[in-house]
Amino acid sequence: MARPGRSYDTLTRRSSMPVWLAITWRVGLVLGLIAAAIAVHWFDRAGLRDDYDGDVSFIDVIYFTMISITTTGYGDIAPVTDRARLFDAMLVTPIRIFVVLIFVGTAYNFVFKRTWDVWRMKIIQGNLHDHIIVAGFGTSGREAVEELIARGTPVEEIVVVDADEQALSEAEQMGCSVLCGDATRDKTLLDVKISRAKSMVVSAGRDDTSILIVLTARHLAHHVPISVSVRAADNELLARQAGASTVINPVSFAGLLLASSCHGANISDYLSDLASVTGRVKLNQRDVAEEELGYGLANIRSGGLGVRIYRDGKAYGFWEEEAAKLIPGDTVVEIMPGDGASKKTVEG
Repeated sequence: MARPGRSYDTLTRRSSMPVWLAITWRVGLVLGLIAAAIAVHWFDRAGLRDDYDGDVSFIDVIYFTMISITTTGYGDIAPVTDRARLFDAMLVTPIRIFVVLIFVGTAYNFVFKRTWDVWRMKIIQGNLHDHIIVAGFGTSGREAVEELIARGTPVEEIVVVDADEQALSEAEQMGCSVLCGDATRDKTLLDVKISRAKSMVVSAGRDDTSILIVLTARHLAHHVPISVSVRAADNELLARQAGASTVINPVSFAGLLLASSCHGANISDYLSDLASVTGRVKLNQRDVAEEELGYGLANIRSGGLGVRIYRDGKAYGFWEEEAAKLIPGDTVVEIMPGDGASKKTVEG
């Protein structure tokens, strides 16, 4: 798939060549080009003139070749025959340009770019507070980021971690901060300042990898809520034991929608609306407001429809006795009008 901004497709793979070998072959290429130019100048030294002593020695050839490739020359040794001048014009000049590009490219890749990236990363890290970390930018991770943005999360507060540079390029085009790395490693999560994160979303594509990421994240940040996607029902308990605050099984959820549609075509449509910010209705979770204390869940002041409260880690429905009187510390789950709701008609 073509990257955003490109009109062509590329098949790429990260180079396995170590840094020292990459620098060595570049230096070797430069030396090879210089050696070739020296050899031709030496065999055609009759086409050169030395204004100093009139004799063109091998040292003079090396000197002339080096200053011709690295500079424009000083004029003390100059080509005088048509063949020597043609060689300098057609071969030495391109070699000079190529050598400069190699040196500039090497300096950029291994000095300037690394220094710039380190400095830029420190600036970004310094601004990371109350951010959301998304580990894995596959289909589920991408949809999670799009939904977060649609729900009003500032895109600069989303940090995507993935080992796929193509996926990271797409996340970066969306405006997210990105880090290419393995989210199962402590260093990777420390680099994205997990201890200062507001929450974390894990969707690595494999249950074992996702659970390992949760384990790593939980031992680094005990307080951060972690939502993880797992596909096998047997792994839901393992994910919770690893420290996940919320476990989502997309396969089970799809099954629930299919089963619900058998009892009414509109039920699955309503459930889909609840799950998306673009639907006519949406679910909202918040702390109980001070002015709501002492009132029942049916009398919440936000204009939404209260359906559940969480008190001391337990859930209570709107029909239960505990929901008849809200107290400090309660968490309210309510149904609110979504972005797709009509201005005149609000669906409950």
